[in-house]
Order: sequence, then C-alpha cells, then structure tokens
Amino acid sequence: MKNWKALLACTLAASLLSGCSKDETERWVTTDNTTVKIDWDKVNEAYRNAEGPKDFEQKVNEIYEGDEVISIAVEDTADKNQVVTGFFDKNSNGAVEEPEKIFSIQRSITEGKGQYQVVGHGAYGYYRSPFWDIASGMLLGAMISSAFRPNYAPVSYTTSAARSSQLRSYRNSYRAKNPSRFARSKKSSSGRTYGSSNRGTTTRSSSSRRSSGGGFGIRGRRRREKKPVRLVA
Repeated sequence: MKNWKALLACTLAASLLSGCSKDETERWVTTDNTTVKIDWDKVNEAYRNAEGPKDFEQKVNEIYEGDEVISIAVEDTADKNQVVTGFFDKNSNGAVEEPEKIFSIQRSITEGKGQYQVVGHGAYGYYRSPFWDIASGMLLGAMISSAFRPNYAPVSYTTSAARSSQLRSYRNSYRAKNPSRFARSKKSSSGRTYGSSNRGTTTRSSSSRRSSGGGFGIRGRRRREKKPVRLVA
C-alpha cells in the first residue's frame, strides 16, 4: 500500500514539473512565418515625399523592422500611370514573383491631377488604403511631381542584387543609430514583459512590510510581560 502511494506521488510530481517546463518553453516560442507589422501611414508618406525609386526604397527599408530587405520595382504604363511594387527578392533574380509581393502602389494621372492607392499582398493582403488625391502644385517629392511636367520621361526600375546589399548595410547603420526603436523585448501573448525589474521591487516592499509587522508584535509582548509592583503598607 505504501509503495503504491509513493508511486502515485512520484507520478504526480513528474507531471507537474513537466507541465511547468512546457509552459515556460511555450511562453517564448516564435515561428518562422511570423509577419512583421508595417506602418502603412509611413509607407504612404514615403511615397509622397520620395525623390525617386532609390530614395523610396531606402525610406521603406527604414520603416520595415524585419530582417529581410524590401526590393522595389517601378514601371510606368500609358498616360503617366505608374505601378510600384515592394517585394522580398528571395532568389535574388531581380524579378517580381507573386509569392514575393508585399505591397503595390497604383498611380494614375489625368489632366493635371490624379490619385494613388496602396494595397497589401500575401500576408499583408488585409490592407487597402483609400485613394489619395494628388495634383500639380502640391508639396510632393519628385517621384510624383515630375509626372505633371510636359517633358516627363517614363520610369523603369528594379532593385538589383548589388543595390540590395547596399541597402542592408545602410539599414544596419541606421538601426545602430536608433537602438531604442529597434530594441526587441520578450513578451508573452498577453503583452506582459517577463524578467522585469519590478519583481525585485515588489519583493523588497513585501519584506519591509513583514519586518514592520513583526516589530509591532514584539513590542506588544514586551508591554504585556511587565512584572507587577508590590505595594508596601
């Protein structure tokens, strides 16, 4: 009977330890297909202010906080319309392939005014911006404003492998100069940070409270333990 109880206790203890170990491990699990969030407002701003394709791709890689380099393909179609595609050039062939697409920008211009829209692709397919109005005379970068000029030349550009390497080096330097923005902290799915220094502060406060309470009890006992005084007639 005693052996059976001991075996049951050991089994229960092992199960609890295994469960705790599993919970601690899963708290920090990350997967390979995690999507890095993109600030679409900043992408829109980068396009409006870009002086050209190279300036735009540099701004986009400053915005993106993942490890991959975002390549850019720019192609003008008829009537000064333009398609800009952001993509991960995983095979370094300089061609835009459907699975590599991140976003695209469709720009159209007619009689001195126009509009553009930013649309996400793949894991970012949930995003679709409103149509943004543009017009001659607005404060815009040359990538857009030059399209309103009579001597506008169609643009055709794709990030090369060499340029991609340059962008990675530039971005590494950019992130090194902005450590607070790109610092990575471990968080649970609830958003709470683990390993916080607040835990130590709480422990010290609790210890102080316990010490204070203990002192109060000792003083009380000392008052109760006073010896009676004999009265002499």
